[in-house]
Amino acid sequence: MNIRFSSRELLDLGAAWVALSVAFSILLIPGLRGISVPMATRTFGLSFLTVGVAFLLHELAHKIVAIRFGKIAEFRADYSMLFVAIMGAAVGFLFAAPGAVYHRGRSTLRQNGLIALAGPIMNLALAALFAPLAFFGDGFVGSIGGLGLSINLVLAAFNMVPFGPLDGNTVKEWNVPVFVVVFVPSLALGLWALFGFGLF
Repeated sequence: MNIRFSSRELLDLGAAWVALSVAFSILLIPGLRGISVPMATRTFGLSFLTVGVAFLLHELAHKIVAIRFGKIAEFRADYSMLFVAIMGAAVGFLFAAPGAVYHRGRSTLRQNGLIALAGPIMNLALAALFAPLAFFGDGFVGSIGGLGLSINLVLAAFNMVPFGPLDGNTVKEWNVPVFVVVFVPSLALGLWALFGFGLF
């Protein structure tokens, strides 16, 4: 399997990664007045290594599975929505639709379902990888673990919602039992991350 990235795709991935990291950093900082450079740098680094990685690997999972099925697949950023994400974070909420992986080539319902499923499954796998770091206390490593665990669980749950262009809708159209097996625990874990673990 030959995975290639065009210069346009790399630019779009980088722009989305940075923009989402900036937007989430703004949410993590309790008021922008009086913020120090070290605090801003630490917060951006935390967001870059958690939110950015969660987004990037989610999209790459879609791309890799699509290529595995013989398709041409590339990520395209939605720059208007990246702007909305940053502006929304500035007033206290985050709505992120940074872009998507678009693929060309004939697809079966099963192939489309598996391509869609790859993103949320990647986020669940990342949550498992971040989880042990959450036990490192309140330092930077512990913060990476806690936020990485939470954001990946929330992303998995959100993307599995069976609505519109979200991954869950495509998975459900392909195979309802597979959808239920992934969606139900993802939703439970996502709600725990939001309200039990205390993502915000």
